[in-house]
Amino acid sequence: MVMAKEEIRDAVYTRRYIYNFHYHLIWVTKYRNKTFVTEQLSNEMKSILQLVADDNDIVIEKMEVMPDHVHVLISFPPSKAPTSAIKALKGRSAFIFLRRHPEIRQSQYWGGHLWSPSYYMSTLGNMSKEVVEQYINNQKYNETKKRPNGR
Repeated sequence: MVMAKEEIRDAVYTRRYIYNFHYHLIWVTKYRNKTFVTEQLSNEMKSILQLVADDNDIVIEKMEVMPDHVHVLISFPPSKAPTSAIKALKGRSAFIFLRRHPEIRQSQYWGGHLWSPSYYMSTLGNMSKEVVEQYINNQKYNETKKRPNGR
């Protein structure tokens, strides 16, 4: 009698390995400039980050682009170093965005750097994935509460 294999919840199964890595990553714009102030700019950066992630074997599980920072919940294979994932997301997204928006580059990022070199990254060790997803989902709501008149 052959027993059915039990799958691990949220794990990714490949031919070579099974993994269940989830990273919460936050980074800010250079000088904390409020760059993504319209829904159009925010959505454009989301699309760029998704494109970069797809090209680099990174799964974006949740994402929110705020006026001056980005939150993502990502997963990637164990063969990729976390710093490689960060470098790909930040470096390529900055290159693409600033090339599309020379006016923003000239007015806010004359040095050519969209993102601050620092970042925050954590695994979901003592937090459940759902807690981090809820936190990311609430970012827009919390930002709206801070602004006078909800704007």
